[in-house]
Amino acid sequence: MKTQTPRRSELLMPAGSLERLKIAVQYGADAVYLGTPDMSLRTKSKFSLEDVKTGIAYAHAHGVRVYLTLNLFTHNKDIAKLADYTQVLREMRPDGVIVADPGVFRYLRKHAPELSLHVSTQANVCSWLTVNYWKEEGAELVVLAREVSFAELAEIREHCPDIRLETFVHGAMCMTYSGRCLLSNYLAERGANQGNCANSCRWMYKLHLRLKDGTSQEIELNEHNSELFEFLLEEGVRPGEFMALEEDMRGSYILNSKDMCLMPKLDQLLEIGVDSLKVEGRNKSAYYVASVTRAYRRAIDAWYRDPEGWAPEPFMAELEGATNRGFTIGFHEGRLKNHAHNYDHTRSTAPWEYAAMVGEVRDDGLVLNVKNRIDAGDVMEFLPPDPALETVLLRLYAFEIDGEDETMEVVHGSLGHRVFVPWSAFDREDPEVIRKAFPPMTIVRKESMLPEDDWARIRLDKTAQKIELGQEGREKAYRRQVKALQETISDEAVAQRAHSSRTGVERCCGRGCNGCLMFWNDPEYARAREVLAARKHGELLERDGRAPPLPPIVST
Repeated sequence: MKTQTPRRSELLMPAGSLERLKIAVQYGADAVYLGTPDMSLRTKSKFSLEDVKTGIAYAHAHGVRVYLTLNLFTHNKDIAKLADYTQVLREMRPDGVIVADPGVFRYLRKHAPELSLHVSTQANVCSWLTVNYWKEEGAELVVLAREVSFAELAEIREHCPDIRLETFVHGAMCMTYSGRCLLSNYLAERGANQGNCANSCRWMYKLHLRLKDGTSQEIELNEHNSELFEFLLEEGVRPGEFMALEEDMRGSYILNSKDMCLMPKLDQLLEIGVDSLKVEGRNKSAYYVASVTRAYRRAIDAWYRDPEGWAPEPFMAELEGATNRGFTIGFHEGRLKNHAHNYDHTRSTAPWEYAAMVGEVRDDGLVLNVKNRIDAGDVMEFLPPDPALETVLLRLYAFEIDGEDETMEVVHGSLGHRVFVPWSAFDREDPEVIRKAFPPMTIVRKESMLPEDDWARIRLDKTAQKIELGQEGREKAYRRQVKALQETISDEAVAQRAHSSRTGVERCCGRGCNGCLMFWNDPEYARAREVLAARKHGELLERDGRAPPLPPIVST
């Protein structure tokens, strides 16, 4: 369905730190969203209040909007800081505040009526009726749940023309209803809805049988007995209806969703005038932010220049270079298919990796801040922030260390190496163009040396995506590639991947993260809680001598 005057959609990018905010701005974001770790849904956020102020000023100076996240579900302990935080918001004057909790929403409406309030995806808005409810409550924008199909989205747009709508187009997917998950709470004592999810859905699970003969002997499914058993699940009110549980000896990632990627359907969203296109990833790297921003910026601009001639393939190639778990269109068509999940492999991977960042531009060349290992002969690819420019490849056979009279054949990010690259090294490029193409904070990537199971997973992901997009005749190839992936996963790889995120009281870091049940309830951390209560917003506990010493962490 096409509106007569579609609105121009904004590209909304995540900012998990001040550096990543600047990169998102430089690579073409129309807006960014961010928050401090104590009042948003990302305890790993690197923003202090001072960083937030600096970030807002930087973004506004470049014509980019800033939305602050206040989207946790409050517990009583959070209310004490709400008044002070509200005053801080009034002083900062962001372009929007993202809220999930109705109590917080009403509080801000009463005490800071001048703030533009956005309703978070955590509020699970799936219908035009609910959008209109929030509009009447005073919301200026509603972020729709990831479960909303495109047909539903188009109907919501038709019924709600006078409120801004936002939808996710890219990033990690929860296996539950818009993030309303209790797995993390139960398995790791970390509250997903307070920003501290342990990603329990990404863990590997194995099925075990216990004999009830009094011996308490436990039998593990393995290559010797896997053909002897069939495991069936019967639901209480459906006697006689058996559902099979399937697993091989490697275990299974039964809840592991692929990443959302609506690039193949982006033209549909632009056509109906979705106001804001949101990318997930405040915990992702600077390379992820740059490459994904660049891909969607180029794709959006290309559609507005020529809607009829637009195609997603050139931009998909760019997205595939950023780490991902494979791509799915999720609920866009309504039904979620099995191809939207990875059952054998959970690691995020990509054929390219973060290599360096331009740290300084001089008259005679530029200086690269190395982020990962680069060997002599590696091909580096420079990603220009200007979407009109193509990437530039460069191969160096020796690295000149900045400020030192030596060259090296291998440089490392962990050692803080800074490499000087003279303009003459770009001997196949236009010198005038090159000098302007790579400002400070330009991202450089290099090809990854992936193990065979990663390549098998990438091949499988591409086939699954084609099936999901309606290309027929690929199911046999898909099944063949599933088997090939399983065969490449060695016992060593299983041992490496079969781990869980920080679990149990022994693994509490003691910083006071939102949703950490160990920290907020264990008597061992009572004094630390008192110290944290007196801290500024966004300032968590550290062990650097500035704060009173914390209780020791007991190792496992």
